[in-house]
Amino acid sequence: MDPALRAAATGMMAQQTRTEVIANNLANVNTTAFKRSRAHFVDLLYQTMQGPSSVSGAETNVLPSIQIGRGTRLAGVQRNQSQGSLEQTDRPLDMAIEGEGYFQVQMPNGQLAYTRDGTFQLSDQGTLVTQEGLTVAPGIKVPRDAQSVQISQSGIVSVTQARAAAPVEVGRIEVARFANPSGLEALGENLYAVTPAAGEPITGFPQDDGMGRLLQGQLESSNVEIVQEMVDMIAAQRAYEINSKAIKNSDEMSQIASGLIR
Repeated sequence: MDPALRAAATGMMAQQTRTEVIANNLANVNTTAFKRSRAHFVDLLYQTMQGPSSVSGAETNVLPSIQIGRGTRLAGVQRNQSQGSLEQTDRPLDMAIEGEGYFQVQMPNGQLAYTRDGTFQLSDQGTLVTQEGLTVAPGIKVPRDAQSVQISQSGIVSVTQARAAAPVEVGRIEVARFANPSGLEALGENLYAVTPAAGEPITGFPQDDGMGRLLQGQLESSNVEIVQEMVDMIAAQRAYEINSKAIKNSDEMSQIASGLIR
């Protein structure tokens, strides 16, 4: 195969992948606490046509080697961990983390997953759970006769019960942070799993040891910027078109060369 065809083909595949990442960002523009991603590419190995050479003379000059690139490949998809804007909901069980940290969620297999989505509710047993019914660690139960729930910025959960003179503390929410949160594995449903790339989770209470604070009655919005995604999509489309043009030109040149032989 003509090396130019192969190089341009890798460029088209790269822009296709970039468009897929952008499309996923746009699809999740209204997903709570969603973090946008960006495709990162690197160039492939180079073919050395001629190595470094020297020209003898009064002063020896070294000429650089002649290399021709052979395309590009996907190096990774990086997640942008910037804070999304906070949306006021005034729902007492909605929570947002302002700063670093993830809520811990108990999975059915006993493992912990992590999320920035604080859209919580109560189960039939009064346990604080996610929208999918997963228990929010460490497991906080609200009494059935609770008339209101208050959650402090440091994660303390208190309830006001009937005929009670003062709120009663029923638990405290713990959060976790990571040395490299971009290394977490996305599981879908706004959940992440720990990986060696993310590092071991560091757990603690909100506002302690670099953890963010909790804001009751608010949710973190997606950090996707529609205008930026549209600009990136147009750039990807133009790059895809120019790579396809390179393939067409290379093919036409090959046809001309073949015609000379005839």
